[in-house]
Amino acid sequence: MVSIHEAAEFLSVSAQTLRRWEREGKLLPDERTPGGRRRDDLARLRPAQLHAPEVARRTIAYARVSSPDQVDDLERQKQGLELYCARQGWTFEVIADLGSGMNYPKKGLKRLLAAILRGEVGRLVITHKDRLLRFGAELVFAICEAKNVEVVIFNQGEDTTFAEDLAKDVLEIITVFSARLYGARSRKNQKLLDGVKAAVEAAQC
Repeated sequence: MVSIHEAAEFLSVSAQTLRRWEREGKLLPDERTPGGRRRDDLARLRPAQLHAPEVARRTIAYARVSSPDQVDDLERQKQGLELYCARQGWTFEVIADLGSGMNYPKKGLKRLLAAILRGEVGRLVITHKDRLLRFGAELVFAICEAKNVEVVIFNQGEDTTFAEDLAKDVLEIITVFSARLYGARSRKNQKLLDGVKAAVEAAQC
């Protein structure tokens, strides 16, 4: 006998879907614990796996910028995604993040990945690969492939914030590593940061 979460994973659905199937009389538990928790027999679930009703999977469009001063660009990304999805005739949801492309624990990204792992997403739409993550996007794409999630990347011409976004991410990396190596208040650390900032600003001119 397995828990509801183990049964849901076995059937590639969410625990909420199992609860709904129980309410609808489609897949009842084999027994319940004294505390009222559902328990299922995996041997019985195997044929159910073959005949389980297909769960409608969503299209999710994901947008991201690195900092609050790029909020206008975030809105343009969202509008572009909405227009693109609407033109395809897709029912969709937009998830937006404000945070560095180097930073994994963003609320929107975590929510997106959780939905993909639960088998609730059928299509992921982004404007550019780096909007998802600066490094590591291929790992997310591999998860999408394993979960049969279609990834659509449409490039709205040149990504006008690419250089600015990349510069912010580079500064974040330098700040973190220099602080670890020299100490946050070190003169050498400050000199290094000042030099990098000057180089980044010169490159953006």
